[in-house]
Amino acid sequence: MPSWEGLGSELGITSAHAIVVVLSAVGIYVAFLVFVRIFGQRVLTAMSTFDVVITVMLGAVAGRVILGHPPTLMSGVLGLGTLFLLEVVFGHLGTRARWQRVFNSPARLLMIGDRVDEHALRRAHITHSELNGALRRAGVRSYREVACVLHEPGGGISVLRRGVPIDRRILADVAGADRIPEEFLTEDIGDAPLDAPQDR
Repeated sequence: MPSWEGLGSELGITSAHAIVVVLSAVGIYVAFLVFVRIFGQRVLTAMSTFDVVITVMLGAVAGRVILGHPPTLMSGVLGLGTLFLLEVVFGHLGTRARWQRVFNSPARLLMIGDRVDEHALRRAHITHSELNGALRRAGVRSYREVACVLHEPGGGISVLRRGVPIDRRILADVAGADRIPEEFLTEDIGDAPLDAPQDR
């Protein structure tokens, strides 16, 4: 039966190891942000079995780097705590317009009307099959029903259909929104808030 001292060494952590865990967690977190910024939002969404495998592998690599050797309960708790703290800090910074441009790519147009932007698809690493899947999930039966398709900062695909004019304010943070035809948009109503009361 292991002694209390041995059990403590298996579950605990030395001060030197603690510093290594914190620095490794910060390094992995920043590296992940940089890679996402370089390779685009596509890495944030699991659209295929291959993407799920890659996501699992990323988690395994990151966890192994953060915990170090030997991994202990305290190193795991410290590593998780550091990641959560970083998420809070960067999440708070991400609410500011200046930092939003640093952390997130803007929403981009993949389709305008029935025309697919091939360059935007390649840049987002999205295939025609994935685009068509997003259209089907939105209930679109024909490209003629599409007003525009957006690749969102979080990696998702949004489909806006024709029939109801699009409020320009919804497109305020979309790169290239000026290319959307006027026929798909509402009249310019200024800077009135979305919940502004209507005159009767």
